[in-house]
Amino acid sequence: MRRREFIKTCCFGTGAVLIASSAQSCGINYYANYTRSNSNLIVPKSEFWKFKNDKKINRSFVLLDGGQEGFPICLQKIGDDNYLASLLKCTHRGCELNVGGGIYSCPCHGSEFSLNGEVLEGPADTNLKTYQTKTDDKNVFILNA
Repeated sequence: MRRREFIKTCCFGTGAVLIASSAQSCGINYYANYTRSNSNLIVPKSEFWKFKNDKKINRSFVLLDGGQEGFPICLQKIGDDNYLASLLKCTHRGCELNVGGGIYSCPCHGSEFSLNGEVLEGPADTNLKTYQTKTDDKNVFILNA
């Protein structure tokens, strides 16, 4: 294989992988509908449901675009009526965190956080900003968000 063909092949393969991975990630993160009441965010519990082929599928988390400083909030469902809410802003240098694999991870410098916001891996040394939640029959309330 000539050098030019090799470079074309490598570039095409890398581009295909990048396109496929970005297309896949678009379907994973769901931004929930919510309302704001004073300093609280109100998320209908139905936002955790997705219907596919007449089957009800539960989401383990939803994102909200109403976080402080322009960062999203991740609302995790961790039990029947138990929820955790964390601001997706890395405490190291302020990059937006990724959600997946049961952790929050920073794409900039590699910090990792548990779902309850505790530092698992540096360079970050401060836990994430988290919010208290409460629920009623139909809604999850993220307090002081």
